[in-house]
Formats: sequence, structure tokens, C-alpha cells
Amino acid sequence: MRLHKGLVVVLLAFTAIYCGGKTDDTDVGEKIVLRVAHDGSVHHPYTVGYEKFKEVLEAETNGRVEVQIFPAGQLGTEAQASQMVKAGTIAAAASSTGGGLAPFVPEAELFNFPFLFRDLKHFYRVVDGPIGRRVGLATEKALDCIVLGYWHAGVRNVWNAKTPILVPDDFAGMKIRVMPSPVWVETFNALGAQATPMSFTELYSALQQGVVDGAETDHIDLLYEKFYEVTEHVSFTNHMILAVALIFSRVQYDGLPPDIQTAVLKAGHASVGAERQAMETVTATAFEELKEKGLQFHEVDKKLFQEKVQSVYANNADKVGGSEVIQQVLEQ
Repeated sequence: MRLHKGLVVVLLAFTAIYCGGKTDDTDVGEKIVLRVAHDGSVHHPYTVGYEKFKEVLEAETNGRVEVQIFPAGQLGTEAQASQMVKAGTIAAAASSTGGGLAPFVPEAELFNFPFLFRDLKHFYRVVDGPIGRRVGLATEKALDCIVLGYWHAGVRNVWNAKTPILVPDDFAGMKIRVMPSPVWVETFNALGAQATPMSFTELYSALQQGVVDGAETDHIDLLYEKFYEVTEHVSFTNHMILAVALIFSRVQYDGLPPDIQTAVLKAGHASVGAERQAMETVTATAFEELKEKGLQFHEVDKKLFQEKVQSVYANNADKVGGSEVIQQVLEQ
């Protein structure tokens, strides 16, 4: 069947817009559409990071690129979004080391070790330095992507509706939702809980139905996902600062003109500062709002929890590059 030449041009242009590819540079009105995804709410700092990415990329390309942001797991779970980036069906995803990278990148489990980071300054030094680049290279190889930088999803604490978690023994008989990371599952089992991996988008209903008794998140997720409606006690375990890699599809990147490739890298760098600043600012505000909503916050002796998870380090050192790599992180 012979198609009219004009129809062929229209079809090619539609394909380029839908898939995030490009038509010939001389096409009038060319628009490259890049779809990007995350599983946080529309108000989450992830959205702030992506809005900065969109702002810079669209400005740098004089409107030749349009970035479409899909929050709240609209395109799938973290793991599914990572696979879509690998396949080139979406341009980018915010992939945490717990849910989006752990199933595919064993080296990324390093950042999932409990109590690894002392504070945010320590975290930034590690992920922005040689160790972060090492994990980034492994991620790029496994997911056929480019790591544009590291965001983060805050300092995480344990919470539940039954009883305060003050010592590890308080976990006995308690089902705690964790990300689908083998290290996280092992961590909470070592603490005495029944670690229950599931996707983030399933958590609220699982709490309502009693499938799990509690979970662990940062303050922002507690507030924006309305988990405060189905929980009561928050324990300041501070066991994790969740690293989030902003990954960009190598398939789509290689199909872009060189000047737009450069703009993608610049926009990715800009998004890192914006997302991190938003996380720090919004976390403080969320904490105050959660207190007003009646959640009870409890201090704990972290040393008791740290002692319980030493086996996690011993059992998983080889997976992440050896005990010397872990020691490098701890000493930074």
C-alpha cells in the first residue's frame, strides 16, 4: 500500500513526539517530548527536582524539548520505571537504591546498609565522590542509562500503629514494610521484625487492611502520603538516608542532537541542588505538621539497633565491593 508523502511526514512526527525521539532537524515545529517519572506525590521534593530539570532543559533548548512529569507512580513502580528507562520507553526516573536499583544493581546495595551515613553532609560527600561514581558506573551498565546525579529521599525512621519502638525487642511479631532490597529485608529481620517487602504505592492500603503493622519512611512521606491517618508512633531510628539516582535512558540520550545531550547533563546537575534543598526545607516543615496531627515521636538509643545489624555488613560486604569499600564510606 502506498502512503501519501504528507501522511508519512505526519506519522513520523507523531512517533517522535510520543516516544521522545526526534525528526529531521530541519522539520518545522519539531518538538522532542521526554517523559520522566517518580513515585512520590505531586508535592514531593522529587517534583521540585524534575521541575528544575524541565525549566533548565526547555530553556537551554529554546523550547525544542518538552519535559512531561509523571508523579505518584503513574507509570509504574520504581522497579518498573527503571526497566522502562533501560528499554527507552521513558526518558528518566528517580530510582532509589532501595526500590529502583537494588533489584538490578547489587553494587547499589552499599547505600542501603543501615546506619551507614552519619548525616546529610557525610551522605553528600560519599555520593558526590569516587564511591558514588563507582555505584553510578555499575548502574549505567546494568540499566543502560546515564546517572545524572544523586537526589535523596530523606532520613528514615520506623513507625507503626501498635506500640513505640524503643529497643529492638519491640519489633517482635511486628510486620514492617520495607523496600524490595535484600539488604533492607535482612536488616529488619535482624532487628527482630518480620520484614515485608512491597511497592510504595501499595503501602497505605496494606496498613488499612492490617497486612503490615508499620513501615519506615522520612517525615515527608508520612505527611504527603497521609500515613499519619493509619499510624501513631514514630521512633527516631535515623537508620537510613535513602539515595536516589536520577537515571536517564541511554537509548533516548543517544538519539538526541549533541546540543540537547549537553543540555540534559546541565539540567540534571541543576536538578540535584534543587531537589536536595527542597528535601531539607520541606522535611522541617513536615515534622512540625506531623506533630500538630498528633503523631507521637520517640527517642531511641541507636547503639542498640546498630549492634543488631552488624551481621548485615558481614554478610553483604562482598556484594558491594568488599569491606574496604564500606570502610572508605565510614571514614569519609
